[in-house]
Amino acid sequence: MAPAKKRNVSSKANAKTIKIDFEGIVERILKSRKHANDVFDVLEFLQSEKEKDVICAVDACCKLFCTLLKRKDLFIGKLPGEDEAIKGEHSPDEKYKIFMRHRYNNCVEILLEHLHHETHEVKESALCCLMKFAAEQGLHPLEDLDWSEYFSFPRELIQAVVHNILSQSLDNSLLISRFQEFLEMDDVRYYVMSFIRDNVATVMNKSKGAVLPVYQSNVFTLMLNINMPSQESELTNFMVKQETKHEDWKAAKLHDHKRAFEKMWLGFLKYKLPNSMYKKILVVLHDSILPHMSKPTLMIDFLTAAYDVGGAISLLALNGLFVLIHQHNLDYPDFYKKLYNLLEPSVFHVKYKARFFHLANLFLSSSHLPVYLVAAFAKRLARLALTAPPTALLMVLPFIYNLIRRHPSCRVLIHKPSSEDELLEDPYVMEEVDPALCHALESSLWEIKTLQKHYHPDVAKAAMLINTPMTEQEDDISEVLEITSYELMERDLKPTESKSFPLEFETAAHLLEGRGEVLGRHFCLA
Repeated sequence: MAPAKKRNVSSKANAKTIKIDFEGIVERILKSRKHANDVFDVLEFLQSEKEKDVICAVDACCKLFCTLLKRKDLFIGKLPGEDEAIKGEHSPDEKYKIFMRHRYNNCVEILLEHLHHETHEVKESALCCLMKFAAEQGLHPLEDLDWSEYFSFPRELIQAVVHNILSQSLDNSLLISRFQEFLEMDDVRYYVMSFIRDNVATVMNKSKGAVLPVYQSNVFTLMLNINMPSQESELTNFMVKQETKHEDWKAAKLHDHKRAFEKMWLGFLKYKLPNSMYKKILVVLHDSILPHMSKPTLMIDFLTAAYDVGGAISLLALNGLFVLIHQHNLDYPDFYKKLYNLLEPSVFHVKYKARFFHLANLFLSSSHLPVYLVAAFAKRLARLALTAPPTALLMVLPFIYNLIRRHPSCRVLIHKPSSEDELLEDPYVMEEVDPALCHALESSLWEIKTLQKHYHPDVAKAAMLINTPMTEQEDDISEVLEITSYELMERDLKPTESKSFPLEFETAAHLLEGRGEVLGRHFCLA
C-alpha cells in the first residue's frame, strides 16, 4: 500500500482557485491501489468554502465509496485504529481496506456536517449521497455477522441522518421535503419512525420538557411527510430486500408499522408544544394520524391537554374527541360540557367563527341528545345573541331554530304559558358550567322576542319567524356562516331592481273587439 500522505482531513481547501479533475482522481483510485492517498484530495475539497467545489467533491465521494462497497474493498467487522493497523500483523490487502474504511468514515462525518450547511444545494447533495451509501451498506454490510440470523439494514447511518436533519437551530423543512422521497421505501420508513421516537425522547428529556420551537417544528414536518400504507400488500418497496426470513421482518408487517407510527406520535405529543403547533396537528389529526394508529383512543390525553389551551385549539380538540367517540367508541361524558363552556361572547368575533358553528352544528345533529342539553345550548346562544353583531345573529337564529326542529320537546321554550304569578326573573343561570344544572328548561327564549325590535331589519325579520308555526325543514346555515359586515352592508346599499308584476294570469286578447261590433251596430241604426 502506498505510504500515507501527511494531510489533515479537517483542513480547509486553499482559498485560491484550483481546478481539479475529480473524475480522473476517482478513476485512478479505483484502478490502482497505489493511488489510494489521492482520496485526501477529494476529502479536502469536500470541506471547501466554495459550494461548487463541495458539490463536485460530494459526487466524487459518492461514486468512489459506492464502488468500493460493491467491491467489498472496505474493511468488514470491528474497525481497528490506523496506528494499530500499521503496527499490527495485517496483510497489505487488509491494511488497504482498513485505510479506505477510515476514509469512508471521514467522508460520512463530513457529509453529516454538511446537512447543517447554509446552502440548500449542499445539504441536498450530502443527503442524497448518504442515502446512496445506506443503500449500498444494506446490500454489502460492514458488520461481520451471520446474516442468515440477522436482518441487514444500515441502522446507524440512517439514525445519524435523522439525528442531523432534526436540527434544534435550523429550519430544515425544505431538506425534509427532499428526504420524503426516501420515506416511500417501507423499511426506511419503519426504522425512521423508531429513530424519531428515540431522538425526541433524548432531546426533550435533556431540555427537561421545555418547548423547542425549531426542533419540534422539524420533527412535526418530518412525521407529517410519512405516508402510511393502508394494506399489507402495499409493502413491496424496500431499500434492502432480505434474502432469508423476509416474512419475519418487522419492517415488512403492517401491524408493526402501525405500532411504530403510534409510538412515534404519542412520544412526540406527550411533551409541551408551541401553541401554533397544536392547531397544525389537530387539523390533520382525523385524516392523517388516527386512521393509522393501532389504538386511536390513546390520543385522549393529548386532546384533553389541547382543549385546555383555549380558543380555536379547544374547538379542534373537541373535533378530535368527537371522531374518537363516534368512530372508535370512546367513552367521554364531559364532551358536551366542554363544548357548552366554549360558548362565550368572544366566539362571535374570532376568525374561526364559521368553523366553530359548522362543527357545533355537527356535534348537536343527533336527535338522541337529552332535551335538557339541547335546551341549554339554545338558551345560552339566545342569551349571547343579545350582544352579538348582526352578521352573527343571522347565523345564530337559524341555528337555534334547527335545534328546536330536531328536538320538538324544546318547543316549551317558545310556547311557555303565562300565568298570574309569572316569574319576574329568568331562572336560567348563565354562569353555570354544567348544562344539566343551568335550569334552561324552566326558562324561555324571550331574548329572540327582544331581537324582533333589532335595529337591523334582516335580524328583526329572522327573529319574527319564531311567531309563526315552525316547519320541519331545517334552515341551511352554510350560506351565512362566513358572511361579513362588509358583505352585509353592500347587500343593504345595493339598489333593488324594479320587478314587473303580472296583473293577470292570462294576457287579455282582442279586448276591444266586442265593443267595436256594438259601436258599428249603433251607427247603422242611426
